[in-house]
Amino acid sequence: MNAPSISDRGPRRFGWPQRVFSQVLLMQLAIITGVTVLVTGLFLAPLSAQLDDEAMRRALAIAQSTAAQPGIAEDLRTTEASASGPVQSAAERIRRATGAEYVVVMDRRGVRWSHPETDRIGEVVSTDPGDALRGREVMEIDSGTLGRSARGKVPLRDPGDEVVGAVSVGIEYDSVRARLLGAIPGLLAYAGGALAVGALAAYLISRRLQRQTHDLAFSDISALLTEREAMLHSIREGVVALDGTGRIRLLNDEAQRLLGLGPEAAGRPLAEVLDGGRTADVLAGRVVGDDLLAVQGGRVLLANRMETDDGGAVVTLRDRTELEHLGRELDSTTGLIDALRAQDHEHANRLHTLLGLLELEMHEDAMEFVTEVVGVHRATAEQVTEKVQDPLLAALLVGKATVAAERGVSLRLAPGTLLPDRVVDPRGLVTVVGNLVDNATDAAAGSGDARIEVGLRAEGRTVVLRVRDSGPGVAPEQYASIFTEGWSTKDLPAHGKRGLGLALVRRLAERQGGSVTVAGADGGGAVFIVVLPEALAGPETADPATAPHPATTGDSR
Repeated sequence: MNAPSISDRGPRRFGWPQRVFSQVLLMQLAIITGVTVLVTGLFLAPLSAQLDDEAMRRALAIAQSTAAQPGIAEDLRTTEASASGPVQSAAERIRRATGAEYVVVMDRRGVRWSHPETDRIGEVVSTDPGDALRGREVMEIDSGTLGRSARGKVPLRDPGDEVVGAVSVGIEYDSVRARLLGAIPGLLAYAGGALAVGALAAYLISRRLQRQTHDLAFSDISALLTEREAMLHSIREGVVALDGTGRIRLLNDEAQRLLGLGPEAAGRPLAEVLDGGRTADVLAGRVVGDDLLAVQGGRVLLANRMETDDGGAVVTLRDRTELEHLGRELDSTTGLIDALRAQDHEHANRLHTLLGLLELEMHEDAMEFVTEVVGVHRATAEQVTEKVQDPLLAALLVGKATVAAERGVSLRLAPGTLLPDRVVDPRGLVTVVGNLVDNATDAAAGSGDARIEVGLRAEGRTVVLRVRDSGPGVAPEQYASIFTEGWSTKDLPAHGKRGLGLALVRRLAERQGGSVTVAGADGGGAVFIVVLPEALAGPETADPATAPHPATTGDSR
């Protein structure tokens, strides 16, 4: 099915694109951009907290180093707070050496003894020094007289370990923010690179998707799927789709009917739902060719298989059962016409003979001649109906005997033949016997002393059929393949197909739980043996209305 062209999709609409390629690309770009922004934000948030913590720990370390300076605690106790005092000098020296914003030394009252702005010396600090004066170290981000800063506060102890004051060190918060802002360009560069790579990958994936979807819109794909489902389930031809591993992907209604499967077969391996045989071989591609014949559950199927690009295959199945029956009937009709034509000549010869005897006034010889001709045919019919009591089967054998005789083949019943009129499936048994007798007639025709022997006997409810011919026989290496669909040694008939008769015989036998075998016959030829369990109804279930009439069994008393 051709994809709809762009011109068939209606007028172009601006806004959200309609094609699968464009929609998928935009969605992928949006996802990639969102993930990149999210990851960048998640990275920046802990980075800011990490820089704050680093600045506070640095301020605390400077404060600890200042408090550990020898002499500061003593100078705090022995000198006055002034811009030129030793405490201010030591604090400024440390501030300049470490790059801190301020180093403030205070006494227990919170009065500054040092400050970068000397006019603030002697004033009480602007933030609460209580925790440090109580002997605890403090890290915080706070605002004071010099603005917002990262701070570290430690107690100042004299040689006797008594808290005599505190040291507060601040790191300018603008420098922390500057480090954070300085890291952002590099981070954005990495994020931009990742975004570009992701966008390129999204584009390549979308292009591949565009080729695989033939640049269709989602609405087109939905319409195609709807149309496909309607088409597959409405056509009267079976369709089976397989993937590269031999698993059934699709099975339409007709294929389910022809193969005898249910919807649950979809998704299962082919070998799991079909028993081994020619049908499974054809579907799996182990048998190649066009218009391949297969038999499944008594149905004659015509299969064609086409490979797909992904390693799978699509198999179409057509039901040829009725057509095959018509073909076989055509073959039978053709043979019957030939037999009737031959009989016409024979009857003409007999009439000429009878006319000559009458003209010669040899009336007794004429009566003997007519009695002999009629008696032979009547004896044959009476012999068949006496031993084969099923009307359909008896009629088949009488007709087949006549056709075989016209081809120079003698058909007779084997000694011990006896089949009661209790056949459960007469039509099925007629198909089995008819196919085997036809094949035997074809094999025996033209041979010296051409003959066919048919044996039918009942063993309880089991029917055993033996058909023996005087033909060339079957080679032992062909015993297995002779029952395969399509196997034949004959020329093609009018309907163009061979190799189904024995396959149907095997399927009918297996369907009833029986079997069919072939072997070489004594003196040459082949013998086919068919065993059909449960082919006869029990005596108590036989319908009296179907019992053979005395006239049909040859009992004229």
